[in-house]
Formats: sequence, C-alpha cells, structure tokens
Amino acid sequence: MGLKVAFQMDPIGSVNINADSTFRIAEEAQARGHELFYYTPDRLAYREGRVVARGWPLTVQRVEGAHFTLGEEQEIDLADWDVVWLRQDPPFDMGYITTTHLLEMIHPRTLVVNDPFWVRNSPEKLLVLRFQDLTPPTMIARELRTIRDFKAVHGDVILKPLYGNGGAGVFRLDPNDRNLAALHELFTTLSREPLIVQKFLPDVSKGDKRVILVDGEPVGAINRVPAAGETRSNMHVGGRPEKVALTDRDREICSIIGPVLREKGQIFVGIDVIGDYLTEINVTSPTGIQELERFDGINVAARIWEVIEARRA
Repeated sequence: MGLKVAFQMDPIGSVNINADSTFRIAEEAQARGHELFYYTPDRLAYREGRVVARGWPLTVQRVEGAHFTLGEEQEIDLADWDVVWLRQDPPFDMGYITTTHLLEMIHPRTLVVNDPFWVRNSPEKLLVLRFQDLTPPTMIARELRTIRDFKAVHGDVILKPLYGNGGAGVFRLDPNDRNLAALHELFTTLSREPLIVQKFLPDVSKGDKRVILVDGEPVGAINRVPAAGETRSNMHVGGRPEKVALTDRDREICSIIGPVLREKGQIFVGIDVIGDYLTEINVTSPTGIQELERFDGINVAARIWEVIEARRA
C-alpha cells in the first residue's frame, strides 16, 4: 500500500541529484509507489490545533536540470499524512528547533523521521558525549581560560562551533598556534553558544569515515579524504569520497550506540569515525547514501523504506 510522504527540506531546485541523500530517499519512495509532497521549513505552521504545511505535490526524476516537477500549490494537514521527513540542513538554531516542536505534535501518529524529540535533544556534537569511552578527549566550553587549559594539556586540538555543519568554521590549532584568543573573540562575537574542542587525531589524514546506520544497524561506510593542505574532510569543502570497508572497531562502535539510536527513533543516522574514535553522531540531516550505493552496490534508501513501511504497517 502506498504511503503519503511529505518532505520538509531546503529548496529542491538547488540539490545535487548525484549526491543529495534527500533526493535519493524521495526517488526510492516514488519507485515504491508512495505519494510525495514537498515544502520548505518556513512554510510549516501551527494553526488552532493543527500542524499544516503549504507546498506542492512532488515528482522526481534523475535528469540534470529537470529533476523535479511540482503540482499545484496547496496546504495540507500533516496529521493526515503517513510520514514526514525532517530533512532541512542545519544550522541547528531556534528556527530548526521550533520545527521539531511543531512536528512532535503529530508524531508518532504521523511518523516523523527522525523522531523530532530526540533530534532536538541529541544534536550531533552533544549526543556523542554520552559515549566518552569511544571519543577523543573533548571539551564543551565558552570561557577562553577553560579552553586554553584544555589546549595546554592536549597541545594539538580542533576548535569548531557547537552547532555548525559541513566543516564550516573548523580550525586546527597546533602546539605553536597563536590564534586561539582571536578565534575565540570572533566566535563569541557572532554567537552566544559554547564551542567544542577536541584533541586532534592525526589519523584524519587517512580519512574521516562516514558510517551509515539504518535503525541502529550499520549498512556500510565511505571514507572522506581531506584535500591537499586541508584538515577538514567534509565533502562540502572538497573532501574526496573513497570506498572503504567496515572494520571490527567500526562494528564495535555501532554495537554500542545502535540500540540507543533505535530506542530514540533515529532511523537514518550517519556517524563520523577517525581512526578508532567516534567524533560525531549525525541525526539532523545525514548524508552519504548515494556515495555508499555507488561504491558498494547497496540500496541504502530501500533499507530505510523497509524500516519505515514496517512501522506504518
């Protein structure tokens, strides 16, 4: 039986159809006979007890420059739909958080993927703190002196915004660096949020592995190798995806965090592993499906839909 599926996502016109995970999920849904609807987060609203969205019926196709067709604009009551995908990219700001509160009002009668309560309470760089034995030395702080003390102990560190994404604002500060105070001044001028500091892992030169989990189970991984002269391996900033196999350590990490993710309704998750260390658990809008499918021939999108269809059945 076909499901009614709504996608809350960034503007579809700008997606890269050969890399975007949301496009691939929509493509697979359509192939399975599901009805698609698309709207952007600013078109989500609460009105007199109803959570509604103004958007368009959606058809997708894998054609560059003509990858989607929209029907007539209309408003829908999301409580009447089977599935809503929460797929806009961070920043994880109050606008993003507000959408999780509104979608929580219809979940689980309408299945919201991922569960908006736990997306809100498990941002990527904070959920990972529950697994201290799996992570490199990490600090969350805003005070400069506290950050300096951490750097004095570990010498070579990574400094980044707590709620950033895509490698934006990520700095490596080696033992000889003299920019910590200036960077702290810049970050704290732009935002009231704390910063995250982690011990630098030299293994990042070999790549930052993205492991995809579906309902808590690992289905595969891709390796993202930094461009020459870069510390960051994110594909948004030039990282190169490579085929890679899951290691015993990867599987051990997944066996520990997987049950937690499943319990919290996080159906589609991407974790980041450098060497033997877990660095992030991405639940807001993880990527990597298409690269993994091309490298390993695994239909990851189908596995995701099998889980969703079983829950809706």
